Amino acid sequence: MRAGRRGTGLPPGGPPRPGGRPLARRQDLRIHGTAGKISCVDDSGRTRWTALCSGIPNAAHVSGGRVLVTTDSLAYTPWGNLGPALLLDLADGSRIAELRGARGAALGGGRFVLGLEGYDAFDTWAYDREGTLYDSWRSYGHYVVGTGIRVVETDRNIPTGSRVVRLLPGGAVERGPSLTDPQVPAPLVLPDGTLLVLDAGVLRAVSRRLEDTVLAELLAVDPGETWRHHGALHRTGDDEITVTITEQDPDRPARHTYQTWTVTLRPGG
Repeated sequence: MRAGRRGTGLPPGGPPRPGGRPLARRQDLRIHGTAGKISCVDDSGRTRWTALCSGIPNAAHVSGGRVLVTTDSLAYTPWGNLGPALLLDLADGSRIAELRGARGAALGGGRFVLGLEGYDAFDTWAYDREGTLYDSWRSYGHYVVGTGIRVVETDRNIPTGSRVVRLLPGGAVERGPSLTDPQVPAPLVLPDGTLLVLDAGVLRAVSRRLEDTVLAELLAVDPGETWRHHGALHRTGDDEITVTITEQDPDRPARHTYQTWTVTLRPGG
Protein backbone atom coordinates (compact mmCIF):
# COMPACT_ATOMS: atom_id res chain seq x y z
CA MET A 1 0.00 0.00 0.00
CA ARG A 2 1.16 3.53 -0.66
CA ALA A 3 -0.29 6.84 0.44
CA GLY A 4 -1.41 9.16 -2.29
CA ARG A 5 -2.45 12.78 -2.38
CA ARG A 6 -3.59 15.04 0.40
CA GLY A 7 -5.44 18.18 -0.51
CA THR A 8 -8.14 20.68 0.25
CA GLY A 9 -11.52 20.85 -1.44
CA LEU A 10 -13.32 17.92 -3.00
CA PRO A 11 -11.11 15.23 -4.54
CA PRO A 12 -10.56 15.13 -8.29
CA GLY A 13 -11.64 12.21 -10.42
CA GLY A 14 -15.13 11.81 -9.04
CA PRO A 15 -17.41 13.98 -11.19
CA PRO A 16 -21.13 13.30 -11.51
CA ARG A 17 -22.23 10.86 -14.18
CA PRO A 18 -21.78 12.55 -17.57
CA GLY A 19 -25.03 13.35 -19.34
CA GLY A 20 -24.23 11.09 -22.29
CA ARG A 21 -23.38 8.02 -20.23
CA PRO A 22 -26.17 5.42 -20.00
CA LEU A 23 -27.81 4.43 -16.74
CA ALA A 24 -27.66 0.79 -17.82
CA ARG A 25 -26.71 -1.37 -20.79
CA ARG A 26 -27.97 -4.75 -21.99
CA GLN A 27 -26.39 -6.22 -25.14
CA ASP A 28 -26.98 -3.59 -27.85
CA LEU A 29 -29.43 -1.48 -25.81
CA ARG A 30 -28.67 1.46 -23.54
CA ILE A 31 -31.01 3.09 -21.05
CA HIS A 32 -30.68 6.87 -20.70
CA GLY A 33 -32.46 9.27 -18.40
CA THR A 34 -33.05 13.01 -18.27
CA ALA A 35 -35.52 15.06 -16.25
CA GLY A 36 -38.99 13.71 -17.03
CA LYS A 37 -37.84 11.15 -19.60
CA ILE A 38 -36.40 7.65 -19.91
CA SER A 39 -35.19 6.42 -23.29
CA CYS A 40 -33.82 3.23 -24.79
CA VAL A 41 -31.21 3.66 -27.51
CA ASP A 42 -29.50 0.94 -29.55
CA ASP A 43 -25.87 0.86 -30.63
CA SER A 44 -26.73 2.43 -33.99
CA GLY A 45 -27.98 5.51 -32.13
CA ARG A 46 -31.65 4.84 -32.92
CA THR A 47 -34.10 5.56 -30.11
CA ARG A 48 -36.21 2.44 -29.64
CA TRP A 49 -38.66 4.06 -27.21
CA THR A 50 -39.18 6.94 -24.82
CA ALA A 51 -41.13 6.82 -21.57
CA LEU A 52 -42.22 9.83 -19.54
CA CYS A 53 -41.62 10.01 -15.78
CA SER A 54 -42.30 12.55 -13.06
CA GLY A 55 -38.75 12.67 -11.74
CA ILE A 56 -35.08 12.62 -12.69
CA PRO A 57 -33.79 9.08 -13.41
CA ASN A 58 -30.69 8.24 -11.35
CA ALA A 59 -30.16 4.49 -11.90
CA ALA A 60 -31.47 1.65 -14.01
CA HIS A 61 -31.32 -2.14 -13.70
CA VAL A 62 -32.13 -4.58 -16.51
CA SER A 63 -33.31 -8.17 -16.18
CA GLY A 64 -35.27 -10.60 -18.36
CA GLY A 65 -37.03 -8.10 -20.62
CA ARG A 66 -37.72 -5.63 -17.84
CA VAL A 67 -35.98 -2.46 -16.65
CA LEU A 68 -36.30 -0.91 -13.18
CA VAL A 69 -35.55 2.82 -13.03
CA THR A 70 -35.20 4.73 -9.76
CA THR A 71 -35.67 8.48 -9.81
CA ASP A 72 -35.19 11.67 -7.81
CA SER A 73 -38.22 13.90 -7.41
CA LEU A 74 -38.33 17.30 -9.08
CA ALA A 75 -39.51 18.90 -5.82
CA TYR A 76 -38.59 18.26 -2.20
CA THR A 77 -40.99 15.85 -0.47
CA PRO A 78 -41.40 14.38 3.04
CA TRP A 79 -39.06 11.65 1.73
CA GLY A 80 -36.51 14.19 0.56
CA ASN A 81 -35.71 13.82 -3.12
CA LEU A 82 -37.19 10.34 -3.47
CA GLY A 83 -39.09 9.91 -6.73
CA PRO A 84 -41.04 6.91 -8.02
CA ALA A 85 -39.36 3.68 -9.08
CA LEU A 86 -40.68 2.54 -12.44
CA LEU A 87 -40.81 -1.03 -13.75
CA LEU A 88 -40.90 -0.89 -17.55
CA ASP A 89 -41.08 -3.36 -20.41
CA LEU A 90 -37.66 -3.33 -22.09
CA ALA A 91 -39.23 -4.02 -25.49
CA ASP A 92 -41.38 -0.91 -25.76
CA GLY A 93 -41.04 1.13 -22.56
CA SER A 94 -44.60 0.50 -21.42
CA ARG A 95 -45.14 0.88 -17.68
CA ILE A 96 -45.64 -2.38 -15.77
CA ALA A 97 -45.74 -0.91 -12.24
CA GLU A 98 -44.91 2.20 -10.23
CA LEU A 99 -43.11 1.27 -7.02
CA ARG A 100 -41.37 3.04 -4.15
CA GLY A 101 -37.69 2.67 -3.36
CA ALA A 102 -34.38 4.49 -3.41
CA ARG A 103 -31.96 1.74 -4.43
CA GLY A 104 -32.40 -1.42 -6.48
CA ALA A 105 -30.67 -4.35 -8.11
CA ALA A 106 -31.52 -6.84 -10.83
CA LEU A 107 -32.12 -10.50 -10.14
CA GLY A 108 -32.72 -13.13 -12.84
CA GLY A 109 -35.85 -13.63 -14.93
CA GLY A 110 -37.13 -10.08 -14.82
CA ARG A 111 -37.07 -9.93 -11.02
CA PHE A 112 -35.63 -7.13 -8.89
CA VAL A 113 -34.97 -6.06 -5.34
CA LEU A 114 -35.85 -2.53 -4.31
CA GLY A 115 -35.10 -0.91 -0.96
CA LEU A 116 -35.86 2.14 1.14
CA GLU A 117 -34.51 3.61 4.39
CA GLY A 118 -35.93 6.44 6.49
CA TYR A 119 -38.59 7.11 9.10
CA ASP A 120 -39.71 3.57 10.05
CA ALA A 121 -38.48 2.04 6.79
CA PHE A 122 -35.36 -0.10 6.63
CA ASP A 123 -36.64 -2.58 4.10
CA THR A 124 -35.91 -4.49 0.94
CA TRP A 125 -38.67 -5.88 -1.27
CA ALA A 126 -38.43 -8.45 -4.08
CA TYR A 127 -40.71 -8.05 -7.10
CA ASP A 128 -41.39 -10.35 -10.02
CA ARG A 129 -41.55 -9.31 -13.67
CA GLU A 130 -45.14 -8.09 -13.27
CA GLY A 131 -44.30 -5.91 -10.28
CA THR A 132 -45.85 -8.31 -7.77
CA LEU A 133 -44.22 -8.46 -4.34
CA TYR A 134 -43.05 -11.98 -3.46
CA ASP A 135 -40.57 -11.51 -0.58
CA SER A 136 -39.32 -8.84 1.83
CA TRP A 137 -36.57 -8.32 4.42
CA ARG A 138 -35.78 -5.92 7.23
CA SER A 139 -32.51 -4.72 5.71
CA TYR A 140 -31.31 -1.99 3.35
CA GLY A 141 -28.06 -0.79 1.82
CA HIS A 142 -25.77 -1.54 -1.09
CA TYR A 143 -26.97 -4.71 -2.87
CA VAL A 144 -24.55 -7.30 -4.24
CA VAL A 145 -26.24 -9.95 -6.36
CA GLY A 146 -24.46 -13.14 -7.36
CA THR A 147 -24.91 -16.47 -5.66
CA GLY A 148 -27.60 -14.99 -3.45
CA ILE A 149 -28.14 -11.41 -2.31
CA ARG A 150 -25.75 -9.69 0.07
CA VAL A 151 -26.35 -6.26 1.56
CA VAL A 152 -23.76 -3.85 2.94
CA GLU A 153 -26.21 -2.07 5.21
CA THR A 154 -26.50 1.71 5.62
CA ASP A 155 -28.89 2.62 8.43
CA ARG A 156 -27.71 6.24 9.03
CA ASN A 157 -27.91 5.73 12.81
CA ILE A 158 -25.25 6.69 15.37
CA PRO A 159 -24.40 4.31 16.90
CA THR A 160 -25.11 2.13 13.92
CA GLY A 161 -26.59 -1.35 13.82
CA SER A 162 -25.47 -1.90 10.22
CA ARG A 163 -23.87 -5.17 9.17
CA VAL A 164 -22.95 -7.06 6.06
CA VAL A 165 -25.78 -9.56 5.67
CA ARG A 166 -27.24 -12.14 3.31
CA LEU A 167 -30.93 -12.15 2.38
CA LEU A 168 -32.51 -15.60 2.52
CA PRO A 169 -35.90 -16.77 1.21
CA GLY A 170 -38.91 -16.10 3.37
CA GLY A 171 -37.66 -12.82 4.80
CA ALA A 172 -34.77 -14.34 6.78
CA VAL A 173 -31.56 -12.34 7.19
CA GLU A 174 -28.18 -14.00 7.83
CA ARG A 175 -26.19 -11.53 9.89
CA GLY A 176 -22.51 -11.06 9.16
CA PRO A 177 -19.88 -8.67 10.52
CA SER A 178 -20.90 -5.44 12.23
CA LEU A 179 -19.99 -2.09 10.68
CA THR A 180 -18.87 1.13 12.37
CA ASP A 181 -19.91 3.64 9.71
CA PRO A 182 -23.69 4.01 9.25
CA GLN A 183 -23.20 5.13 5.64
CA VAL A 184 -20.38 3.14 4.12
CA PRO A 185 -19.76 3.84 0.42
CA ALA A 186 -20.54 1.28 -2.27
CA PRO A 187 -18.27 -1.76 -1.94
CA LEU A 188 -16.04 -3.19 -4.64
CA VAL A 189 -16.66 -6.79 -5.67
CA LEU A 190 -13.61 -8.92 -6.52
CA PRO A 191 -13.79 -11.77 -9.05
CA ASP A 192 -13.99 -14.39 -6.28
CA GLY A 193 -16.98 -12.60 -4.73
CA THR A 194 -15.06 -10.96 -1.89
CA LEU A 195 -16.41 -7.54 -0.94
CA LEU A 196 -14.03 -4.69 -0.22
CA VAL A 197 -15.73 -2.38 2.29
CA LEU A 198 -14.43 0.99 3.46
CA ASP A 199 -15.75 1.26 7.02
CA ALA A 200 -14.88 4.40 9.02
CA GLY A 201 -11.34 4.60 7.65
CA VAL A 202 -10.73 0.84 7.74
CA LEU A 203 -10.54 -1.23 4.55
CA ARG A 204 -12.15 -4.61 5.16
CA ALA A 205 -12.62 -7.75 3.08
CA VAL A 206 -15.83 -9.75 3.53
CA SER A 207 -15.99 -13.18 1.92
CA ARG A 208 -19.01 -14.90 0.36
CA ARG A 209 -19.41 -16.69 3.69
CA LEU A 210 -19.50 -13.31 5.48
CA GLU A 211 -16.08 -13.81 7.04
CA ASP A 212 -14.40 -10.50 7.82
CA THR A 213 -10.71 -9.53 7.49
CA VAL A 214 -9.11 -6.12 8.11
CA LEU A 215 -6.83 -5.27 5.19
CA ALA A 216 -5.65 -1.79 6.20
CA GLU A 217 -6.34 0.80 8.87
CA LEU A 218 -6.08 3.93 6.78
CA LEU A 219 -7.48 6.69 8.94
CA ALA A 220 -8.68 6.83 12.55
CA VAL A 221 -12.31 7.99 12.40
CA ASP A 222 -14.26 8.39 15.62
CA PRO A 223 -17.59 6.50 15.36
CA GLY A 224 -19.42 9.67 16.39
CA GLU A 225 -17.73 11.66 13.62
CA THR A 226 -18.42 9.36 10.67
CA TRP A 227 -20.92 11.90 9.29
CA ARG A 228 -18.00 14.21 8.46
CA HIS A 229 -16.09 11.56 6.51
CA HIS A 230 -17.12 10.33 3.08
CA GLY A 231 -15.23 7.53 1.38
CA ALA A 232 -14.99 6.06 -2.09
CA LEU A 233 -13.37 2.98 -3.63
CA HIS A 234 -12.24 2.88 -7.25
CA ARG A 235 -10.65 0.09 -9.27
CA THR A 236 -7.57 1.58 -10.93
CA GLY A 237 -5.95 -1.54 -12.35
CA ASP A 238 -6.13 -5.31 -12.41
CA ASP A 239 -4.59 -5.51 -8.95
CA GLU A 240 -4.91 -1.98 -7.59
CA ILE A 241 -7.63 0.11 -6.01
CA THR A 242 -7.69 3.74 -4.95
CA VAL A 243 -9.28 4.69 -1.64
CA THR A 244 -10.36 8.28 -1.05
CA ILE A 245 -11.63 9.74 2.22
CA THR A 246 -13.02 13.28 2.23
CA GLU A 247 -13.39 15.08 5.57
CA GLN A 248 -15.74 17.99 6.21
CA ASP A 249 -14.54 20.74 8.55
CA PRO A 250 -16.82 20.68 11.63
CA ASP A 251 -16.78 24.47 11.94
CA ARG A 252 -16.78 25.36 8.24
CA PRO A 253 -19.08 22.87 6.44
CA ALA A 254 -18.12 24.19 3.00
CA ARG A 255 -14.45 23.35 3.60
CA HIS A 256 -13.18 19.85 2.84
CA THR A 257 -9.86 18.04 2.88
CA TYR A 258 -9.15 14.66 1.34
CA GLN A 259 -6.59 11.87 1.39
CA THR A 260 -6.03 9.05 -1.07
CA TRP A 261 -4.29 5.69 -0.84
CA THR A 262 -3.38 3.14 -3.48
CA VAL A 263 -3.79 -0.45 -2.35
CA THR A 264 -2.29 -3.41 -4.21
CA LEU A 265 -4.32 -6.59 -4.08
CA ARG A 266 -2.39 -9.82 -3.78
CA PRO A 267 -4.06 -13.15 -4.62
CA GLY A 268 -4.69 -15.11 -1.45
CA GLY A 269 -3.36 -12.25 0.68
